[in-house]
Amino acid sequence: MGKTEQRGISFRINAQIPAVLHLSDTDLCSILSNSRENAMPACQDIPDEENRMISCRVYIKNDKLCLDIRNTFAKKPVFNNGIPISSHPGHGLGVKSILSIVEKHGGVYQFSIHDDTFIFQASI
Repeated sequence: MGKTEQRGISFRINAQIPAVLHLSDTDLCSILSNSRENAMPACQDIPDEENRMISCRVYIKNDKLCLDIRNTFAKKPVFNNGIPISSHPGHGLGVKSILSIVEKHGGVYQFSIHDDTFIFQASI
């Protein structure tokens, strides 16, 4: 049983990734794993397990790798200059790592909220 299942979180992934990418497997895995690790605590605090959801979509558009990662949350995230921040000591390193990788490859990113869903999108 995976970490998301143990927490009663629905995890869906739709990835259409070409065999050859311009970023390393390590960088892609770091973005995906940090996104999931950040989403799990936000989801697990939702009282109704049916509303706990993480979805990840990875695809190519105009020769760019696009990521669309979404999760529901119980407590609305706090943003500083468009970047989600954590008030917990030692937290926030995952977001910094994600942004560092996206920027290293000349990509763009956006964090947003729509209703009760947190959204991270990037094009690299």
